[in-house]
Amino acid sequence: MAKTFVHHVYFWLKNPGSAEDLQRLQEGVKSLGTIKAIKEFHIGRPAGTNRGVIDTTYSLSWLALFDTAEDEASYQTDPVHLKFVEDCASLWEKVIVYDSVDI
Repeated sequence: MAKTFVHHVYFWLKNPGSAEDLQRLQEGVKSLGTIKAIKEFHIGRPAGTNRGVIDTTYSLSWLALFDTAEDEASYQTDPVHLKFVEDCASLWEKVIVYDSVDI
């Protein structure tokens, strides 16, 4: 049985107060949803919850679900993903990725 591959990316903008930069990043991330290998996706921002274990310092998050690790690997080299990185990398100062699989 295949295990769902979860790819969760957190972005910190260089200019976190810039609505224009946030909009550009959001549009770029949204374009990733057209990649056929993605089963499901979610774009989010910090929820405003306040507990010691919650990090709300990021600007935007991208969660993508794949049927297999191979599908996620094909996403990494998909032209849409490569264009997103080319067009938007200048917007962020930090990116953290958490990948996981079902247990």
